[in-house]
Amino acid sequence: MSKPRVTILGLGIMGAGMARRLLSLDFPVSVYNRNAERAKPFGDLGAFVASSAAEAASQSDVVISMVADDNASRSIWLGEKGVLAGATPDQVLIECSTLTVNWVRELATAAAQRGCELLDAPVTGSKPQAAGGELLFLVGGAQQALEKARPVFSALGRDTLHFGPSGSGALMKLINNFMCGVQAASFAEAISLIESGGLDRNKAISVLTGGAPGSPLMKVISARAEAEDAAPNFELRLMAKDLRYADEESQRLRRSSMEIAVSARKVFEQAIAAGYGEKDFSAVLKLGSKDK
Repeated sequence: MSKPRVTILGLGIMGAGMARRLLSLDFPVSVYNRNAERAKPFGDLGAFVASSAAEAASQSDVVISMVADDNASRSIWLGEKGVLAGATPDQVLIECSTLTVNWVRELATAAAQRGCELLDAPVTGSKPQAAGGELLFLVGGAQQALEKARPVFSALGRDTLHFGPSGSGALMKLINNFMCGVQAASFAEAISLIESGGLDRNKAISVLTGGAPGSPLMKVISARAEAEDAAPNFELRLMAKDLRYADEESQRLRRSSMEIAVSARKVFEQAIAAGYGEKDFSAVLKLGSKDK
C-alpha cells in the first residue's frame, strides 16, 4: 500500500524531527514554516516546501501541526491561507502542539464545520524521540479518525494512547508537563539550598538523583545542566507557557488555581528574566547555582 502524504506545519525542534523521520521512511512530505528559511533545507531532503499552510495541506492526506502556542495554532488553521480554508473531508487533521483545551475544542468545532475531524495528539518526548520515531501520542478525538492516522502515528511514535473526545489529549499533555515543570523547579530550589548551606554540590545531587527523588526527568536535566548542554531539546520558555495553560485549565474545571503550578511557573519566569528562555528547560537549574 502507498504511504499517506503528510504535511508538517511548524519546523521547530519537534516538527523538524518529525519531518525528517517521515522523509527517512520515504513518506511523501510537505512542509510549511512561518520563517521560510527554516523550511528550505527540507526541500533538499525531498519535501515539498509550501508558501502557505493551505498550500502545504492541499498536498496531503494527513496534516500535522506542531507549533508553540494557541496563537500560532490559530494562525496555522484559521488565519489567511490557513489549513481550514481548503480542507477536505477525506483529510485527517492532527494538532500535536501543547495547547489549551478550550482552543482545541474550538478548533475541532471549526474543523467539523468543514466536514473534517480533528485529532488533538500532543506528544511526550523531545528532540531525540522526535528524530527516532519514539514519541508517545496522547490523543483526543474520534476513534475512526485515529485509525486513519495510525500509519503516520506508527512511523513517528512508540505508542498511541486514546483518552477520549476532543480535548482529552490536550488535557493529558498539560497534566504531564505540569508534573515535569514542578520537578524541575523544585530541583532548582534544592540546588539553591545545597549551595547556600555549603554542601558539596556533586555529592548532594548524587543523593537526589540516585535516591527516591531521582526520576528519569531529574537524572536527564541534572546531566544536561552539569554538562552545560543548553542546546534546547525543549525550550524553557515553553515550559512556563505550559504551566500557565495548566493552571488556566484548573481554574476552568475546578474554579481554583493550581498553587504548585503557579509557584513552579514563577521559577521558570525568573529563569526567562535571567536570559534562559531560549535555552533547554534544564537551564532552570542555573537559578540555584552560584555560577550563573
